Amino acid sequence: MKKILTLILVSALGGIMTLSAYKYFLEEDDIGATLAKSDSSLSYFPTSNTAVSSYGTLYAPDFTEAAENAVHAVVHVKNTTISRAPMTMQDLFMGRSSERAQVGTGSGVIISPDGYIITNNHVINGSQQLSITLNDNKIYEAELIGTDEKTDIALLKIDAGEALPFATFGNSDQVKVGEWVLAVGNPFNLTSTVTAGIISAKSRDLSGINSQSFLQTDAAVNPGNSGGALVNTRGELIGINTAITSQTGSYIGYSFAVPSNIARKVVEDIMEFGNVQNGILGVRGGELNSKSAESFEVSATQGFYVSDVEERSGADKAGIKKGDIIKKIDNISISKFSDLSGYLSTKRPNDVVDLYIIRNGSEKKIPVTLSKSEIMTIEFLDMQLRNIPNEVKKSSNITYGVAVIKNENYALYKNLGINTGYVITEINGEVIKNVDDIMKLKLKYGDDLEKNIKKLSVITSSGQKESFIFR
Repeated sequence: MKKILTLILVSALGGIMTLSAYKYFLEEDDIGATLAKSDSSLSYFPTSNTAVSSYGTLYAPDFTEAAENAVHAVVHVKNTTISRAPMTMQDLFMGRSSERAQVGTGSGVIISPDGYIITNNHVINGSQQLSITLNDNKIYEAELIGTDEKTDIALLKIDAGEALPFATFGNSDQVKVGEWVLAVGNPFNLTSTVTAGIISAKSRDLSGINSQSFLQTDAAVNPGNSGGALVNTRGELIGINTAITSQTGSYIGYSFAVPSNIARKVVEDIMEFGNVQNGILGVRGGELNSKSAESFEVSATQGFYVSDVEERSGADKAGIKKGDIIKKIDNISISKFSDLSGYLSTKRPNDVVDLYIIRNGSEKKIPVTLSKSEIMTIEFLDMQLRNIPNEVKKSSNITYGVAVIKNENYALYKNLGINTGYVITEINGEVIKNVDDIMKLKLKYGDDLEKNIKKLSVITSSGQKESFIFR
């Protein structure tokens, strides 16, 4: 009996050992092979299965130093204007003036220890009095040094009697999409407000005529932030907060800043020349995509296609031709026209830039000396119009307008006498300062432009001012 029990125990123990060995050495491999086979059959795209080791403060950016430096360089700008309303009977009996003071507010950035301040033109536009409040609550009267409406930049000056904290300009051309930034300003009169975000896009144009090249960010910017600082994580000034696009008038997710390279060039021009010196390449055309490439009959879908070259311009003298595709200017890649126009906004007449173009399938590098803006022309109602040189404006006592240099519109010549030497100053009551304003009208009315011209104001070749009404 004892032998039988021993035999049964040994048999049971052997069975357990055999089953364990099967489970450990064979079944696990089969399951692994089955899972691997199943996994492979379901994987259609490259997939990373690497586990993220940790999240948390180890990788969180630290904005404290940048914010500390920036808030001391950002100021509150108060713009006081005087509006004159019609005198009412109540004003007359009460002996009150019809003048009313209106106050607007915004932000500005100190850019030098001696008190030069950069802000937006629209912040100080129409001001009779400007006051600046520093971060330490000291208040100073400000002098307006100069403005540039096109870039929406203005330069102010205060005399504090001491060295002031100031922002250092960064290189906005080196800013990358996805880079962390801080917006510093005074939204809704809440002073020294700092918000954070990233660069969402570069070279944004909101005008429709490719005259702008904004940095786009998702850092919260609201009314009152205009003229304030956009800084990187080192506290360097990379933009001047300028605009938001919103149906409500408040922040809805993105905002726009004038790049610091453009802003710096504008204020340097104002300080040195009293106005902005614009360097002109002298080409016309359009940015490439799959649709425009088909119409231009080219294979490239990125770059700027040259459809025309301005006579006597730097591009013309350098040998740029119709059909060339501009791929790069200096170190800036060109994927849309605002890339090109934005970089040119940092240049002056007689600056030399290197154009990298595609011509007949091969790449060429062509240096181009930029021209003055006076060489720019535009076609309008079968007339060729040109910007007026500043010297001519001064000698002729003309402050704005575009000159007629050729007229092939026989009706305008026969009926109104408009010919070479005339200056167009207003269209439909809107002041015409340069050919960009003509471009805006052409964009606004399109093919119906001629039908929508109701009034034309000119200065004749003899200096007489005349206006013509179209019925």
